Amino acid sequence: MLYSRLLVPTMKEDPAEAEVVSHRLMMRAGMIRKLAAGIYTYLPLGLRVLKKVSAIVREEMDRAGALEVLMPSIQPAELWMESGRWDYYGKELLRLKDRHEREFCYGPTHEEVITDLVRREVKSYRQLPMNLYQIQTKFRDEIRPRFGLMRGREFIMKDAYSFHKDDAQAEKEYWNMYETYKRIFTRCGLDFRAVEADTGNIGGSFSHEFMVLAETGEDFIASCDSCEYAANVEKAVCPAPEKKQSGELKPVEDVSTPGMKTVDEVTGFLKVGPETLVKTLVYMAGGEPVVALVRGDHEINEVKLKNVLGVSEVALADKDTVERVTAAPSGFAGPVGLKGVKVYADHAVAAMENFVTGGNRQDTHLLNVNIGRDFNVDAFYDIRGILAGDPCPRCKEGKVEINKGIEVGHIFMLGTKYSEAMGCTYLDEDGTDRPMVMGCYGIGVSRTAAAAIEQNNDESGIKWPAPLAPFDVLVVPLNVNDPEVMEAATSIYEGLLKEGFDTLMDDRDERAGIKFKDADLIGIPLRVVVGGKGIKEGVVELKQRSTGEVVKVGINEAVIKVIEVSRHACA
Repeated sequence: MLYSRLLVPTMKEDPAEAEVVSHRLMMRAGMIRKLAAGIYTYLPLGLRVLKKVSAIVREEMDRAGALEVLMPSIQPAELWMESGRWDYYGKELLRLKDRHEREFCYGPTHEEVITDLVRREVKSYRQLPMNLYQIQTKFRDEIRPRFGLMRGREFIMKDAYSFHKDDAQAEKEYWNMYETYKRIFTRCGLDFRAVEADTGNIGGSFSHEFMVLAETGEDFIASCDSCEYAANVEKAVCPAPEKKQSGELKPVEDVSTPGMKTVDEVTGFLKVGPETLVKTLVYMAGGEPVVALVRGDHEINEVKLKNVLGVSEVALADKDTVERVTAAPSGFAGPVGLKGVKVYADHAVAAMENFVTGGNRQDTHLLNVNIGRDFNVDAFYDIRGILAGDPCPRCKEGKVEINKGIEVGHIFMLGTKYSEAMGCTYLDEDGTDRPMVMGCYGIGVSRTAAAAIEQNNDESGIKWPAPLAPFDVLVVPLNVNDPEVMEAATSIYEGLLKEGFDTLMDDRDERAGIKFKDADLIGIPLRVVVGGKGIKEGVVELKQRSTGEVVKVGINEAVIKVIEVSRHACA
């Protein structure tokens, strides 16, 4: 491909709306352009990267025994009503009506559609197991689309769905997909971790996320420094501490805390540690207020709270609701004396005694509060967020570390959630009708491209992992008006094409500095520079974008050297 024939509208300055590295660099490198909030056009370089990701995904999914299909993006509401998700999914589901006033949605995922297909076409256990996948555009109406392809509304996704006769068969395929995903992201050249995760709106019994490690990641990963345990912090288990009874329950005391609302303010004023205080938080869950208690040095994990309460979402109650439930202004709420509201506490609170709480009165806190004597808790759950330094929930010997990551893949063991709701059944060996057991497996294709940039960049631009780069090699003749330079550059370019390298030649009549800046910005792994001075010496320069290493090689040896470097990089 000749650069002069390629649409690569690079930008010198960072676009104002770009908040993260991948958004900024993909815009500057002429790979994407914004059409509307969270909706982008993929230009030639960007599309080439997506095709590279898709090719790896297809090869590994096919190798794993999955079959590719393509389903409609517009889905009838009736299917979502059958599954029970039409109302549950929330405002991210883009709903629309056709000219006959029939309701549809733009698919954010395809569990309903694939289940409908399989229930019509698969009848016998002899046809199972079956794993069907597609690579297709999805739409989720994010309330605040941002970060370019990292959190857009329209995106490209690989979603796969497997169907089985029993749990054992389904679990076997789940781990088949687990290993397949590891191969996919390894082949993409990414540093990643597979972590235990929450199932979210998709549902199911258990799941794993595949996280690309990057300091700019939105997600936090808890991992053990001694064993293989790793989980999204939303899912990470916090073991219940042992209660150490002192044997002395002190009498409750009222203490004046004028204007002291935050944990730091109250504990500083009382000269105690935050671990001796219990925070009282009022949430709305399923339309009703509930009270959640956590230790002062801990934070509520709202995903855990939502899951243990069995509701689709939870949100902190507004000021008026807090005052109605506790009779206290914000900052002074406590569990003592509450009536007509369920009280849930984290396991760590169960191990506390003689602790500090809000006094449910202006400028008042209580000392020496104890569960059972002063108030009751309806249930204890693990509802706090895990912290760095906490004991590992698996091996108990190691300590938890917290790192940032970007979710690029997610696999779910769905069970019979959709098959039972939608009547997706098969006849077993005895002729009995049984619901199929399902699995679900997604990869954000466009998000993987963005995540690769978040992990691989410098101040000059992108440093593509070789498997995902839009081109393998960039040939740069420094003076296109010099016949000798162009003859050597063309010879190398054609030689690389003949060897199967996806090669771009920068045949623009531009200054060397402009060509080099664009080359670094676009991030092609290998660059062959052909200049007049080098021609006289019989050499060209070969530069690796990832390391910055530059070597001089003979003109006739350039193609062989590129082959050697490429093999070493892929080893």
